[in-house]
Amino acid sequence: MTELPKTETPDAGAPEAFTDPEAAVERLIELYSQATDFLCRGFDGLLAGKAAPRRLRAFYPQVAITTTSFAHIDSRLSYGHVPMPGHYAATITRPDLFRDYLSQQLGLLLKSHEVPLVVGPSQTPIPLHFAFPDGMHVEGALVEQLAQPLRDLFDVPDLAVTDDAIVNGTFEPKPGKPLPLAPFTAPRVDYSLHRLSHYTATAPEHFQNFVIFTNYQFYIDAFRDLARDCLTKDDNDYEAFVEPGNLVTARGATSATGGPRPERLPQMPAYHLKGPNHSGITMVNIGVGPSNAKTITDHIAVLRPHAWLMLGHCAGLRNTQALGDYVLAHGYVREDHVLDADLPTWVPIPPLAEVQVALEEAVEEVTGLEGYELKSIMRTGTVATIDNRNWELRDHREPVQRFSQSRAIALDMESATIAANGFRFRVPYGTLLCVSDKPLHGELKLPGMATAFYQRQIGQHLKIGLRALEKLRDMAPERLHSRKLRSFTETAFQ
Repeated sequence: MTELPKTETPDAGAPEAFTDPEAAVERLIELYSQATDFLCRGFDGLLAGKAAPRRLRAFYPQVAITTTSFAHIDSRLSYGHVPMPGHYAATITRPDLFRDYLSQQLGLLLKSHEVPLVVGPSQTPIPLHFAFPDGMHVEGALVEQLAQPLRDLFDVPDLAVTDDAIVNGTFEPKPGKPLPLAPFTAPRVDYSLHRLSHYTATAPEHFQNFVIFTNYQFYIDAFRDLARDCLTKDDNDYEAFVEPGNLVTARGATSATGGPRPERLPQMPAYHLKGPNHSGITMVNIGVGPSNAKTITDHIAVLRPHAWLMLGHCAGLRNTQALGDYVLAHGYVREDHVLDADLPTWVPIPPLAEVQVALEEAVEEVTGLEGYELKSIMRTGTVATIDNRNWELRDHREPVQRFSQSRAIALDMESATIAANGFRFRVPYGTLLCVSDKPLHGELKLPGMATAFYQRQIGQHLKIGLRALEKLRDMAPERLHSRKLRSFTETAFQ
């Protein structure tokens, strides 16, 4: 039997108490850097033959808080406090990336409970794959050089501890273990950060706090033009535009830096109009279908954005609608099926007043219509999301009856998924669609008609979405992250 090598770990020191959130975050950064440097140096040394094989293990840093008081907190805020006395903790990854977020969340905790934060190493090992900087990978050919299996020498990703139990409300704490302080564990966040780079071809640090999802490249083309135009004007505070491949065009620059430009676009390319402190707008082409919609929102959620919107095309289900009309969703029929196991279909997905008002006001401002006149181009109602793009080719009497009973006015394949995942992850959400065909009334989307429609309508639709997000950006975070998205027992972190 092969004897397993002795385990070596870095000396992280004893946990420390903090009453200053900024100092606590600095200590988290220090611990995380020490742990990942230890793993990366050890791996490089083993590959170079400079060290005998031995097991190397380092741990995620952790922030914890213990409170024994039932003292009343400011319950107007939906986050920033624990629900009851107890010991709470959160494992932390990439504290450098989440510096502003962590400073805000920890500052609120200190203000709410007036007890110190304790920062130190956790008991959760960092997988070697997650320790490497962006762009570096544990290559199979290199691993073959090791004298022993990789799993004997390093911790690797473990899906048994990488799940959504906390945000799904199914987490059951073990006796003697701390209660969750954050909606995601560090391994779960790391998993998504690496997936984001893969799916979008842009690094996580470029993502902004306000996100638009679309199902057509036409919208991305328009966003790219609009973003570049914004950087030439003085009436905004946008700083740069980032494209797949991490190509960055800074304000005032004549060309992009970084790269190289990808030979082909990734599965869901992302583009970022960057603002101060991540206050800009990210746009992602998710393609067609609920699977992509769930996949990308699963991963962007760990960045804790302030809001996301769906801007795309839909089938109009009412004869009174015209091509180019807008649909502002205030309810959803969920027949996408991709979230049924995480969020039962009996859970209502409510409209969020702040987002609804911002979208309606944006339509008024961009189109010049208001009040009763606005009804001539926009309807508010239920959007049905289905997972079968060619539902019209089957006997569609039964689904059409359901859509009619639900009062649906539009049909697509992504909106309910994005809204439901926003509800699940406590990310404010909204949907504004544009009618591009009316299959029940003989108006199918054909190539010539579609081209003319796109040229006429996409620019206006996109401007509406951008204006709505700018309105939401002007709101205080505590107003935007409303209590409507919080359950009985919530984590302190937003």
